[in-house]
Amino acid sequence: MATQLFEGKGHAAVYQKYRFAPGEELQQIILSYLKEKRTNPIELVVDVGCGSGQGTRFLAEHFKKVVGADISEAQIQEARDASSRPNLSYLVCPAEELPFEDGSVDLLTSFTAVHWFDIEKFMKEVNRVVKPRGCVAISTYTVDMSLHYGNCSEKLTQIFKETRDLIFKYSHSRVKHVLEDYKEIFEALPFQDKKRITDIFDKIPMTVAGVVGYFESVSPFQAYMKNEPEAAKTLLQETEKRFLDAMGVSSRETPLEFWVRHVCILGCKGP
Repeated sequence: MATQLFEGKGHAAVYQKYRFAPGEELQQIILSYLKEKRTNPIELVVDVGCGSGQGTRFLAEHFKKVVGADISEAQIQEARDASSRPNLSYLVCPAEELPFEDGSVDLLTSFTAVHWFDIEKFMKEVNRVVKPRGCVAISTYTVDMSLHYGNCSEKLTQIFKETRDLIFKYSHSRVKHVLEDYKEIFEALPFQDKKRITDIFDKIPMTVAGVVGYFESVSPFQAYMKNEPEAAKTLLQETEKRFLDAMGVSSRETPLEFWVRHVCILGCKGP
């Protein structure tokens, strides 16, 4: 069964505000792979588990028709509210039941979502909807993250990891796929021509408020909020104060760099 943890309107709004889009290096790896593998124009791109559309909007900058699909109505509403591109549309549907004809999709993508799906059923749908010589790009960011600001980067990263470890006590078992660099998901992709890249690093401009907001957006924090709301709120407040103290600043809008490692699975369906 698929796991649904991003359903509520409040969570969807936080997700839209604080989740980051695929970074420049990941984008270039995907686009270069498509240039290498594809000879015909890409007509239809489907982004599965699109959430509030961070990755979908990147795709719409490059391709003729892009459809974002997600099981959460709240996430799709956030995505629709954020975008006005004529070549971009969204629909509510499960990843395991995609409303596309057999062999109709040129490129199927999914950003930090496949570990929530019923992987076996999803891969059957991938094989069904992707055209011969069509491509797949599945990625996730990992827990290999660090913060960088002046000469206190090490201290900030330590604070970040301490807070993350407290929050991740509420992680769902499916997060194991992320911790294993999507190895099982790579093996499940039913294409012969495929590869997994595990050393993609992005440096994302962010603020202290953005880092705290990222914590708020992750599913373990939402579980923490349900179980211990006061403790969860206090943890974020204390974490923000520790960041600001370590940096010697007072504004939560102070910029810093958020470094994150991504894993990307790329595949091309046979003729």
